[in-house]
Amino acid sequence: MEKVWLANYQDGVSDQINLDEFGSIPEVMASSVRKFSQRPAFVNMGKVLSYQDLDTLSRQFASYLQNVLKLPAGSRVAVMSPNLLQYPVAIFGILRAGYVVVNVNPLYTPRELEHQLKDADAAAIVILANFAHTLEAVIARTTVKHVIVTEIGDLLDWPKRWLINAAVKYLKKMVPPYTLHGHIRFNDTISGGQQHTLQEPKLTHDDLAFLQYTGGTTGVAKGAMLTHGNIVANMQQAHAWIKPAVKEGEEIIVTALPLYHIFSLTANCMVFSKIGATNLLITNPRDIPALVKTMAQYPVTCMTGVNTLFNALLNNAEFAKLDFSTWKLALGGGMAVQHAVAEKWKRVTGVPLAEAYGLTETSPAAVINPINIKEYNGMIGLPISQTDAEIRDENGQPLPAGQAGELFLRGPQVMKGYWQRPEETAAVLGADGFLATGDIAVMQPSGYFQIVDRKKDMVLVSGFNVYPNEVENVVAEMAGVLEVACIGVADEKTGEAVKLVIVKKDPELTSEAVIAHCRQHLTNYKVPRIVEFRDSLPKSNVGKILRRELRQP
Repeated sequence: MEKVWLANYQDGVSDQINLDEFGSIPEVMASSVRKFSQRPAFVNMGKVLSYQDLDTLSRQFASYLQNVLKLPAGSRVAVMSPNLLQYPVAIFGILRAGYVVVNVNPLYTPRELEHQLKDADAAAIVILANFAHTLEAVIARTTVKHVIVTEIGDLLDWPKRWLINAAVKYLKKMVPPYTLHGHIRFNDTISGGQQHTLQEPKLTHDDLAFLQYTGGTTGVAKGAMLTHGNIVANMQQAHAWIKPAVKEGEEIIVTALPLYHIFSLTANCMVFSKIGATNLLITNPRDIPALVKTMAQYPVTCMTGVNTLFNALLNNAEFAKLDFSTWKLALGGGMAVQHAVAEKWKRVTGVPLAEAYGLTETSPAAVINPINIKEYNGMIGLPISQTDAEIRDENGQPLPAGQAGELFLRGPQVMKGYWQRPEETAAVLGADGFLATGDIAVMQPSGYFQIVDRKKDMVLVSGFNVYPNEVENVVAEMAGVLEVACIGVADEKTGEAVKLVIVKKDPELTSEAVIAHCRQHLTNYKVPRIVEFRDSLPKSNVGKILRRELRQP
């Protein structure tokens, strides 16, 4: 198949990027600190951290991990936090000390958290106090030896720090009681690390940077091994792609998507830090009025998001009143951008909503629409710098333009493999370096790619992956359930929603009981919206439940 290169479609941008310019993520950040020392790097709740502040605090945190906790090189350190100033301090500190970041969704149930910590063999965790009770329930069954607890206001100035922490804990009662013996306060790691000298290891492209967990058709979350080389390459690729629209040291990007999600982690935290931008961290993006109010206070230039977030903003009357004269770029990913949302976004803001495509396994950016696109085109775009994309049939043979098949990707951003899962790695990552995405796509004669279906049974809820087997396993634990199948159905708000089809063992079983059970064991976005009861489920001749038939009208 003919390769499609960035240089063919975006004037003034070379396809070739210098993968050897930086040897590791800390090297990229050190460059930003030198160039943008006093520029705001991260802003949250009115508090500004400059690039110099970020450098100082992350070094002190790294020093504590290295010199006080004495974690061995390559140790996995989990971070369970929403978008707070503590997040970039922690992850850049972990990385510059030579450790591996394990991002954890703060809304995980004890069952989900236990699996991830055990699978990653995590030695330590940084956790927001609001979720510490979840950790308490499982820590004895994990490998975690060190717990660092932070509170929402910890990096704010006095007395705002005290006021916010007190309000969250005592007035809003958002911190359930917990007991974690020997836990360390986050601010004590900063002051404690200051007493020692960090010995920064020499990191290379091959060193592991992130264990970024994603689900699978087996229903078991597995860690995509993303190396420093993977992330640095994706930073260089994405920067080359957006370069015509942005200027170093001048951008302010709204970071409403959680940084523990690969899209926001790389696109916002990494790429925009590389160019000296200011990340406007939004702790609770579900509070749309508060989000709009915050955005109104800054001359925003860029934003990333998922379709549901853009749609929610467009349905807020105050959003349309914002000054969009400084806006340059809006990038949608994580789930399909809907045509109606894209059209309304352009009408309200004057800025096109460019759709991007990627996977956790590709760090994530792989295929993006050109930044200078004028209108929504229903495509995921073109392969970015030094990325090959092929459409293959069921026998692995390349297909010509216009024919639908599975999308395969190859590039320096493709993961090393799945953590301690060689068989699952081999199932998706070929000897030729191409990654099987599980998505069915078509390459148009123009070279643009379009997703038309999913080979996998995965459900995509507001940009988050839901794997049917995981939900089915939870529901199957109920005594009243004989058989269960989980599928995705179209949803106006979230793109897709989770639906269960159940054959009862107990005639008295209700949908309310099923949903209540799911809420106990699954993160909110995995909880089914619809429960349907049937007398039987469609099966293949070997007894496999045919989810595809259940999805048909």
